[in-house]
Amino acid sequence: MNQNDQQIMEIDFLKLVQVVLRRWWVVILSGLLVAAVFLGYTIGFIQPQYESSVLFYVNNSTVPIGTKIGISSVDINTAKTLVDTYCVILKTRLTLDDVSNELSKSGLTYSFGQLNGMINCGSEEGTEIFRVTVTCNHPSDACTIANTIADVLPQKISSIVDGSSVRVVDYAVVSSGRISPNYGKNTMIGFAVGVVFAIAVLVVLYLLNDTITSE
Repeated sequence: MNQNDQQIMEIDFLKLVQVVLRRWWVVILSGLLVAAVFLGYTIGFIQPQYESSVLFYVNNSTVPIGTKIGISSVDINTAKTLVDTYCVILKTRLTLDDVSNELSKSGLTYSFGQLNGMINCGSEEGTEIFRVTVTCNHPSDACTIANTIADVLPQKISSIVDGSSVRVVDYAVVSSGRISPNYGKNTMIGFAVGVVFAIAVLVVLYLLNDTITSE
């Protein structure tokens, strides 16, 4: 590439910047319009989601939980490994069907598939305590489902896994705020999309314009 070609490319780039800057109001307006569309869609079509969680403690000692006696590190490490097993038991059809049946007594109707999609389960920072989180578009339903799991799961685990038990550490409460969608984030994404779209259109129109505008 010779020096003249390089100068032409530099001049063209500067012209592109000038074209965009001269139409700055178009870029801003496009960003605001698309941001408004994103915000309207988020408010009108995306249902808010709420979370409620219940905490369980895994006991792997053969000594009853209420007995005052030391628990070895082996028991604790084994309890940690059992968390994944208990999470699998939680999401089985037999367990969730029992949860569904209990919910029906409270007037709530949720199928196995619906419950399975709402529930997340995992260890708390690698400890022998694990959290079951329910995500739902109704905050009160999320709390009720989580607390129903707290009633059903310990009995189910005791009947399946010999020599191990689960105890509720903390029950769920009704969430005070949604976890999604994030109105501010979606609005900013819409603004960015609108700005990029406007700049792209201005650049394309400039490149397609083959009229002579200078000496």
